[in-house]
Amino acid sequence: MSEGQAEISRKVKRASQLLFFQRHRKPGVKGWELRKALGPDFMKIIDILNSELDKLNLQVKVVFEEAEAPHEPSEEQVGRARFFITIKKPLAVSDVISSGWRIDDIAALAATIALVISRQGKMARKDVEQILREKFPKWRVDLNLDRFIKNGYLLQDEQDMLHIGWRTRAEIDQKTLMNLILSK
Repeated sequence: MSEGQAEISRKVKRASQLLFFQRHRKPGVKGWELRKALGPDFMKIIDILNSELDKLNLQVKVVFEEAEAPHEPSEEQVGRARFFITIKKPLAVSDVISSGWRIDDIAALAATIALVISRQGKMARKDVEQILREKFPKWRVDLNLDRFIKNGYLLQDEQDMLHIGWRTRAEIDQKTLMNLILSK
């Protein structure tokens, strides 16, 4: 192996360490952290890592701060974006349940995301609570909404409006979710 290949291999290993092990409250790593650890060519390293992860049904997902991913992101946008490893193809329900979430919590998350999406990406929290309370106890609704916000699936602004969070954009195929709900 040449010296250049050894350096690339070392950087791919370092990138996988940064992305697999959670060091902050939120999973993943900011683009500027990857640039600092791997050098200015870090996107090439991420592409190589992605090809290796593909064999394991995993991928490096990039989530930008903006709701829509920019067509040609600037260096600054890439620096602020969050990179993390996620599953490439959807999981079976049994796999999701074994992840530690209760089935009714998963149903509440799916319903909440679908509600917010159906209202062009924002909805008043009190309206979401009212709809969810028809199927779930009040204490469970409050607990779940706070949990979804804390985990990044939802964002809540100063006017108590709920928006789609960065983690929903990264982990959930919103179009497939809506198709599954509408097809039932």
